[in-house]
Amino acid sequence: MGIIVEDRETVGAPDGGWGWIVLLGSFVITGFSYAFPKVISVYFKELMKDFDCGYSDTAWISSIMLAMLYGSGPISSIMVNKFGCRPVMLVGGLLASGGMIIASFTSNIIQVYLTAGVITGLGLALNFQPSLIMLGSYFDKRRPLANGLAAAGSPVFLAVLSPLGQLLLSHYGWRGGFLITGGLLLNCCACGAIMRPLKCKERKAKACSKELKEMLPPEAGQENIVCENNNDTKSSKKKLLDFSVLADLGLIIYIIAKFIVVLGLFVPTILLINYAKDQGVPDQDAAFLLSIIGFIDIFARPTCGMVAGLKWIRPKMPYFFSLALLFNGLTDVCSARSTDYKELVIFCVFFGLSYGMVGALQFEVLMGIVGKSGFSSALGLVLLIEAVAVLIGPPSAGILVDKYKNYELIFYMAGGELIFAGIFLALASFFFIRHKKHKDAQQMHNGDAAINPKG
Repeated sequence: MGIIVEDRETVGAPDGGWGWIVLLGSFVITGFSYAFPKVISVYFKELMKDFDCGYSDTAWISSIMLAMLYGSGPISSIMVNKFGCRPVMLVGGLLASGGMIIASFTSNIIQVYLTAGVITGLGLALNFQPSLIMLGSYFDKRRPLANGLAAAGSPVFLAVLSPLGQLLLSHYGWRGGFLITGGLLLNCCACGAIMRPLKCKERKAKACSKELKEMLPPEAGQENIVCENNNDTKSSKKKLLDFSVLADLGLIIYIIAKFIVVLGLFVPTILLINYAKDQGVPDQDAAFLLSIIGFIDIFARPTCGMVAGLKWIRPKMPYFFSLALLFNGLTDVCSARSTDYKELVIFCVFFGLSYGMVGALQFEVLMGIVGKSGFSSALGLVLLIEAVAVLIGPPSAGILVDKYKNYELIFYMAGGELIFAGIFLALASFFFIRHKKHKDAQQMHNGDAAINPKG
């Protein structure tokens, strides 16, 4: 029986043109996705008063939102494969907006978890991953630049949304702030609408199914095949997550280190505003602390990326990443007793610098461990595990504050986790990965000698 082969060849990445509009959309999506779970902490004090709850209860809102962002990667992948990036992002924008709008009418903290936490978090997740996919399809040679500019959305939005949130809280209360923020999140739909898929060139040829398998190379044989009798489309099957990457010892070490990192990394930014307000800092000044972190982060990420690209730094990336973790952890520990506003500003400067270093290096280290071929699966597994850690970290810090009424403990806890993770990653990389590479090189040398004993 004859079949029609529909050979689709995607147009090459334009590295510009409409790609710059796609980049703008990715910039906005990244800003909302990473900054919003931290900025929502502006409303925690009022939520605690209205719902008669503690720090740990409100910290769950940010934790659930971040966990949805990290843990919904497989769901997003399935939907993108089935429906495409643009429809998924449009639905995600509606969910993100709807979650905050519904949250403005809630009557208890559990309802806030389900609306602002789960629904808005899922909506942001359905926007974030497709935006990166579209950015990668529009840029090839300029992809590092495009990714860097898109990533800058996180600190920019953190610097802008924090004082804006405090302004909305002052004028309209937390319910009005949630409602207006929900309207702002509708911009995610606009960003999804501009994610125009690249056109495909089509070439059709008739052949018998048996002859087709013999004549076409494996790569071409995996293209979409449309049968004449039922017009059924069969696509090559790809694993959603390839668990074989877990056989790499380096990845296991990285996953353990990142789990410990995420336990403490977000704690200071989520609880910082409440801490400052409890120390008598005016509301607007307290919210401005997050803006300082975001502003420093804007310059820290690209600068750190340029340093990491140096020839003598790149081969030692795990150690450079360990240094960034130690820097961030020591910043937390050394600032645990900061109560004066000037001291808090100094903390935010150093935290923004070290936080930007961690953000700039984490995925580069992962790609260096597993390579490009295993990066997608490895990233999915890492994010799933980080979703568990982010559910534990901030609420645990909130429990400490509720129980002991002492903010110093959360800085010591968060800083200690970052320091331990940095030391663990450095030592494990030195003793295990370095030894493994030496052993593999020795085995290759022995194999070559066995094949060619005369040299």
